Amino acid sequence: MKSIRLPIQSIRASAAAKAGAVTAASAVVAAIGLTAGFGATASAATGAATKPATAKSFSFALDPSSSAISTCLPKASGHVTITPGKLNDIMKVSISGMPANAGFDLFVIQQPTAPFGVSWYQTDVDANAYGNGSATVQGVFDVETFSVSLGGTATFSPTHQYHLGLWFNNPETPFKLGCEPGATSPTVTPFNGEQHAGIQVLNTAEFPADAGPLSHVKR
Repeated sequence: MKSIRLPIQSIRASAAAKAGAVTAASAVVAAIGLTAGFGATASAATGAATKPATAKSFSFALDPSSSAISTCLPKASGHVTITPGKLNDIMKVSISGMPANAGFDLFVIQQPTAPFGVSWYQTDVDANAYGNGSATVQGVFDVETFSVSLGGTATFSPTHQYHLGLWFNNPETPFKLGCEPGATSPTVTPFNGEQHAGIQVLNTAEFPADAGPLSHVKR
């Protein structure tokens, strides 16, 4: 009986050893698979986090419209960022160095200075107690911006408007600040909702008249 038991025990030990080897090998393979999977997931996550944004924003300044504005409001300035979207664009406008609690009106215009050409009323911008203000508008503010009139009270062919201009909402405000040297009464312009605004305070005249900042924005 001893001669029979020894081979059986030996066979059992050999089988157990082989099973243990297989189990260990499987564990190693599983560990490698988990490590590889985790690495791939981490790489994918890292790639997603570092992927650049598809929208390309374009930023530019709004500068004082004249030397008189620079004198009466030496810190007046504005900043604009346009972010193109699939269907239209987002334009964010901020102003600073303005009279406290004053109101302003923003227009998209054909030319940055008088006579301004075809003009499109966009939004009000109100300054706070510190002379700062901001507004965000959505529309077409890029190389495709244009107006056209085939008849009616006026007739004109498709005309691009690539500039921005900001006007005092109240004609009295710039006059009282001395922004209109030599004037005996406030200058009234049509650049607000009531067509009774003050003079222009900021514009984009740093760009060429026929190639304003909006012409640099593309969807």
